Amino acid sequence: MTTVKRVAVSAFFATCLLATAGQAQNGRLNPTNGTVTLQAGFMPDPYARSLRAGGENYMSGTLGCIGGGWFSNPPDYRVQYRAGRYPSLVFYVYAAGDTVLLISDPQARWHCNDDYSGRDPAVRISNPVSGQYDIWVGTYNRSRVERATLYISER
Repeated sequence: MTTVKRVAVSAFFATCLLATAGQAQNGRLNPTNGTVTLQAGFMPDPYARSLRAGGENYMSGTLGCIGGGWFSNPPDYRVQYRAGRYPSLVFYVYAAGDTVLLISDPQARWHCNDDYSGRDPAVRISNPVSGQYDIWVGTYNRSRVERATLYISER
């Protein structure tokens, strides 16, 4: 192998090792299961949306997701939220399988949870700001893509 090829291969593997959580997820893509606009005080609370969990991109165990998970590239769902007097915004998932929840908030911060209650994840964002929340519902095991329900609440 020539020196140029070795350098190129080494650079490729170094880039893969340095990848951070959320890099494979692309919030610029249209969400797979739609978008909703919610204003503080929305009803019904919780708001519910059925979707399919999982994907082809593995995110290693960081950001509160100890075991990592398998996610799609585009968001599964998008929330345009208009903040108000409520002190928190809560996202949680119920599914038959083991799911993982990953959220990018309007301030480009990542939130992730696995197994908040049994195998179901939840993310509570204190003092939520107005803007776009991109949501990915992943699976713990790559081979399992489950039907899941995403809930959004201010309680």
